[in-house]
Amino acid sequence: MPSTISEFLSQLRFPYLFLLTAAVFFLDVLVPDLVPFVDEILLGLGTLLLSRLKKNRRDGAG
Repeated sequence: MPSTISEFLSQLRFPYLFLLTAAVFFLDVLVPDLVPFVDEILLGLGTLLLSRLKKNRRDGAG
């Protein structure tokens, strides 16, 4: 399982930003807020967007 996660993260353009956004998303899901689900949806969409940004082939081939 950890090797699969590290392979996925190595393919991302911004792996640390993805991990930070995912951590904030899970923390935000646990903390109640005034307007339900708005910030959870936005953070979830941001995390999805970051997970879709793959490295260019030229970046890794150097």
